[in-house]
Parts: sequence; C-alpha cells; structure tokens
Amino acid sequence: MKVKKFKKNKGILFFITGLSGSGKSSIAKKIYPHIIRMFGPTMFINGDDLRKIFELYGFSSKDRLENSKKFARFFKLVTEQNISILFAAVGMRNKTRSYFRKSVKNYFEIYIHADLKQIKKKNKKKIYIQHKSNIVGLDITPELPRNYDIKIINDFTIDVTKLSDLLKKKLSYFKFIFN
Repeated sequence: MKVKKFKKNKGILFFITGLSGSGKSSIAKKIYPHIIRMFGPTMFINGDDLRKIFELYGFSSKDRLENSKKFARFFKLVTEQNISILFAAVGMRNKTRSYFRKSVKNYFEIYIHADLKQIKKKNKKKIYIQHKSNIVGLDITPELPRNYDIKIINDFTIDVTKLSDLLKKKLSYFKFIFN
C-alpha cells in the first residue's frame, strides 16, 4: 500500500491528464461520486470549462503556460477552503504540472495514457482530423508525465465504466494520511 500524505483542512487537486481524446473527462465523470464519498466536497472541472470561465482563447505553448498559472492560482484558492477539485485537462507540459504541484499543497496526479494513433482511429472528438493549429500531439510535442501517482492505460478495448472501476481500485491501494 502506498502512503500519500496531505495537509489537514485542505482540499485535494486530483489532476487527470492525458492527450485530447484519451478519455480523461469520461473517466473523471464516472469517478466523481467516488471522490466525493472518499474526500468530501469536490468540484469537477475540465480544461474547457476553465477556459470558458476565464475567457482564455489562446492555444499556443505560451498561452497554455500562462493559463496553467491562472488555473494554479484558482486551484489554490479553492483547495485552501477544504474543497477538493477533480480536474481533467490535457496539461502535457512539465511546467504545467510543476505549477500545480507548487501551488496546491495536496496534489494527486492521474495519467490516462492512450496512443495517439488509437485516439485518431477512434476519432471521437475529431480534433485531430479538423487539425486546427496548436494541437498537443501534432503541433505541440507532449511532455508525458513521469511523476504521476496513478497511470491508467486506455487502449480503447475496455469501456469507460471498467476503466473507472480500475482507477477506483488503484485509488484504494493508497493510504491517505492528513496531518
């Protein structure tokens, strides 16, 4: 069993990251009630939601890093009030994850790994077919997470419910200590 130590009276940022189309938001929606049961008041937010709220329309590497800083400040504000956040977003930059780790005392990273070729074949979001500019995985080389707490491999042969159940099971291997 892995031990994860968190600061008492602070929410947790559960950051679910992976390429666009990897299943992050679908899995997050399925585990959201589980996270609430385990950790209390929790907000579910995806990257598109925050972009709309903060009116952030740029997708260049520079824009993405600036957005990460804004998101980190927001996450700190919310988690300091003992509210957890389940956040699903691409976030495929080391600096992005670093901002979150430094800003939020209680940080937990979940990486949904999916092969880009399989994502394109699945073509659910059509993002890679439309090929707008500044797409992580096409125009922007992703920096894959190395220091995640949990990794889920989505090869699209298992449905989202089973992947979510796998994530819940992996969460149960952690002993969460608050001091």
